[in-house]
Order: sequence, then structure tokens, then C-alpha cells
Amino acid sequence: MKENVVKDKSFDFAVRIVNLYKHLSQEKKEFVLSKQLLRSGTSIGANVEEAIGGISKADFRAKLSIAYKEARETVYWLRLLHTTEYLNDKEFESVFYDADELCRLLFTIIKSSTE
Repeated sequence: MKENVVKDKSFDFAVRIVNLYKHLSQEKKEFVLSKQLLRSGTSIGANVEEAIGGISKADFRAKLSIAYKEARETVYWLRLLHTTEYLNDKEFESVFYDADELCRLLFTIIKSSTE
């Protein structure tokens, strides 16, 4: 089976987000912001999967665009959780780097698929 970097990275990121959600809800007793993070962070990979199964190039781009927007939203929730001290610097920097990498990767794919 052919390797798909964005598919693998978005799935691995979703696993990290689920584990981070469990940490935030169980250890920090934070339920509202972490639920938003869970929704947007796991939606990235789901939309990548839908894009891969797209029936047209336009469908592919549309689903990847949604994945990109979800990745940007995830960056927002991570920044907010860090600023409000639910995430320490080490926790934030690690997952933020992965989220930013996904944003850059998705943006590049979207741009190259429209040219």
C-alpha cells in the first residue's frame, strides 16, 4: 500500500489530541476548551480520509480545505489552552509544532492541487 504522509500524520495527530483531551479532562478538570480541541483536532484526519476518497479533484480540494481550517482552529485552541495555563510550555510546544506542520502540509497540498 502506498504511503500517504498527510494521512499518517493527521491520524497520529488525532491520537495525540485524544490523549491530550484525556489529560486535560482527567488531570486538569477542564472540559469546555478541551472538547473543542478534541473536535477540531480529530476532524483533520477525518477530512483527509474523505478527501482521499473524493470523487473529483474539486471534492478532494474541498475536503482538504476543511481539514486545513480544522487544523487552524486546533492551533487556536492550543494557543488558548496554553495562554490560560492549562498547558505548560513543554506540552504546548510539542503538540503545537505538530499542528503547525499539518497546517503547512495541508496548505501546500491545496495550493499545488489548484495549479
